[in-house]
Amino acid sequence: MRRILHIASRECGILTMNPIYLFCMVLFPLLVILFFTSLMNEGQPENLPIGVVDLDNTSTTRKLIHKLDAFQSTKVVSHYPNINEARRAIQQNKIYGFLYFPKNTTSDMIASRQPKISFYYSVTTIAAGSMVFKDLKTIATLGSAGMGSAKLRALGKTGEEIKAFLQPIAIDTHTINNPEINYNVYLSTAMVPACLMLFFFLITAYSLGTEIKFGTSKDWLAMADNNMWIAFMGKFLPHFLIDFTIMSIYIFIVYGVLHFPHAGSIFNIILLGILAILSGQAFGIFAFGIFPSLRMSMSICSLWAALSFSAMGSSFPVSAMDPMIQAITNLFPMRHYFTIYQTCIFNGNPLADAWISIGALIIFMALPLLVINNIKKAMLTYVYIP
Repeated sequence: MRRILHIASRECGILTMNPIYLFCMVLFPLLVILFFTSLMNEGQPENLPIGVVDLDNTSTTRKLIHKLDAFQSTKVVSHYPNINEARRAIQQNKIYGFLYFPKNTTSDMIASRQPKISFYYSVTTIAAGSMVFKDLKTIATLGSAGMGSAKLRALGKTGEEIKAFLQPIAIDTHTINNPEINYNVYLSTAMVPACLMLFFFLITAYSLGTEIKFGTSKDWLAMADNNMWIAFMGKFLPHFLIDFTIMSIYIFIVYGVLHFPHAGSIFNIILLGILAILSGQAFGIFAFGIFPSLRMSMSICSLWAALSFSAMGSSFPVSAMDPMIQAITNLFPMRHYFTIYQTCIFNGNPLADAWISIGALIIFMALPLLVINNIKKAMLTYVYIP
């Protein structure tokens, strides 16, 4: 224990003397947390700009445009004389979509000639495109329903009969665990941990690589009496405490300040954070053990962390990927972190339901066992090559 604390004290001196640790372990992670949690603090995008091409210009079409402008997600910012002008506005990123009313739209509806109301939208930005599509489709549906209601009322139908005819099946929607459909809940709980794990990977490999680079590796092992486990525990104890503090700040912000929905206990949340830190540090050690080079080990960690953003399944479900890709996703710690979060934190299921992912993170934590002798050899014999 004295050796561990002695090495930990030495590591604290290294952390305070090298500004890279301050930036990559404290400042950048805090900036990532604040950036993503405040990026969509309103929950959903609001007042997305859209346009209108109204060649009919009747009270009916103006009423529909007014209803469209009243939606929270979209805002009518301009009227265009023709489709070409509106299309050019989309291409110039001035609007995300537009609604088109051809001439004689109202008269054709009254005469039951089924006029075509068109809407065009851009899905270059998926979130904005899907929300614009939803509002435009709703307005198109309201237009046909309103005209149908007027005709049925003229025929003497009651309100209940009209409702049953226009909407024979009523949809009762229940959004489980995130009733507000807050996009920040989906974004921050995936991107922030992935970025934090990127820092865990890189700093761990960097810390080992600099021992060889600055010629201090033999002194480090001598303090541990050439026992690699004592050397590892002493060296990465300050790292763990700093990383756990940053992870605790993230947990406090998303669950204590922003009140993100979660059905899991605080014990499960903290346990998941500890598993993420330890598995991230262990993977960094493993990467350095495979290639005991500062440059190569950090390159591997960067590549693995970058691929984690796609393989974790937050933006595209893993179940919809190719079977071979599905198998490869198990090689990324972030994938198992996200699975445990979805199962035990977001949905509130017991930890036993995610035992496979928990076991996978424990396996990642044991990876240094495979390379510990290689790291020891590198620390005692390797010479740094720029």
